Order: sequence, then structure tokens, then C-alpha cells
Amino acid sequence: MTSDSIKLIFIYSGAFAERVIRNLINDPSFCKSCGLLCDSCKYGVYSHVQSIRAAFEIPDPAKLPAFIEKPEDYLPSNMPKADVCVASGIHKDLLLELPNRLNACGIKGLIVPVEDFNEVPSGLRRQVEERCIELGLECAFPKPFCCLKPSRDKPLISRFVLELGIGRPELEITVTEKGGVEIVESAVVRRSAPCGSTWYVARKLRGVETRRETLHDGIAKAHHSYPCTATMSVDPEAKEPILHIAGFIIREAVEEALKRKIGL
Repeated sequence: MTSDSIKLIFIYSGAFAERVIRNLINDPSFCKSCGLLCDSCKYGVYSHVQSIRAAFEIPDPAKLPAFIEKPEDYLPSNMPKADVCVASGIHKDLLLELPNRLNACGIKGLIVPVEDFNEVPSGLRRQVEERCIELGLECAFPKPFCCLKPSRDKPLISRFVLELGIGRPELEITVTEKGGVEIVESAVVRRSAPCGSTWYVARKLRGVETRRETLHDGIAKAHHSYPCTATMSVDPEAKEPILHIAGFIIREAVEEALKRKIGL
């Protein structure tokens, strides 16, 4: 980890952001994929703890007034120098005020994961995005977080994806033959979903037949077992539950890896 690596702060309520943080720091008690048979495929491989400058947990929106007259009173007043803020599960009025506070603190990027459209409805997203553009802040509203990809017009957010290795999943898969059937021999994570689910899915794919139906069943079972925390309510824009979108993303990542498969 170098001194010029990307620096983050988190402003959040709820368990989702804590999952992302624990995945980023590679908390050794986080992944339970293998139980007693853990082979440490993840632990010791990376740690981005030095990239996280602060994590501010703020009150659950349900415990705050429906309308907040002075949202700045609920946001952290002293933020350390950082490049990007990840905001998750915060009150709508606080989210509207957040670009102003970030700009005042010299933070130039904002990522707002949308795991539940009720937390960040489209109208609110547009308002926050417009304010970010006015202030010269990069912003992204990935729905779900695991769809986030690098983009030429967003260099800071691209650094977030590329340097930390989180965003839209990427894997490398090797295959072998067993009993005349092609199976997954290993699945190596090159980029994980921010919540860490890709590591879980990759581990559960070992030994799974690559035949389409069997493979899809294996991916879906692992993805649901992790479990994915995106909502099962139908998103009014996507016309699909966000959880299903996340499931399609990891399925596509596995299929893309199989096209580049090594073995046999």
C-alpha cells in the first residue's frame, strides 16, 4: 500500500456498509464459506485497511425525523483528507446535503450504492447528481454496488474499482474432467463484488459441472446463501428485483471467465 493509493471515507448506517468495510480490510472472521475446512484462499491475499481514513456511523433514517431542517448537524463535521466517500443507508435529507459537506472538506468523489431503491429513489439520485456536477464532484449510483465498473470520465471512481479490486466481479476459472464431465477445478477472484460475495461464490463453484443448467443452479445457490442483501422488491426503473440483477451479474462474470477457461 503506497501513500498515494486512493483514500476513502464511509458515511453509513446499517449492516451493508459494514460488510463492504470488512471485505476491504479482509477481516479474518468475515468469510464463513468453508467453515472448519477453510483453506485461506482469501486471507493474507490483500488488505486495504490503509485506504480507509474513517468510517462514520450515523443514525438510522427510521430513527430521525421525516424532514430534517438542518441536515448538516447530523453529518460529521471533521472529515479527514480523502478522495472518495461511500455513503450507504443514510437519510434522504442528509444525502442531499452530503455533496456540500464533501466539497468543503476537499473530497472529490461520491459513491452511493443502491441496494434498495426506497433508500435512493430516482428523483433523489438526480438531485444529488446535479449538485455533484455543480460542485465538480465525481459521483456514481451503482444499482447494485456490484455493477460498478471503471469509466474514462470518472478517474477517481475508476481508481476505486481498479486499486481496491471491487466492483463488477471478474474471475479466472480452470476446468478439468471427471467421469467424462467438465467441472470447475478452481475459480480465482480478480475483482470482487464490494460485499465480498464473489469470494464465497468462487469457493462454492469448485467441483460444479460447467453444463449451463447445473452451473447456473450452483451460482444461484451460492449467491443466495452468502446472502446477497439487495432488495427483492421490483425496482421501478429496472423492472426487476435488484437482487436478481446482482445474480445476473455474477452469473455473467462466471460465464465470461469460462470463455477464457484454462484446462483440458
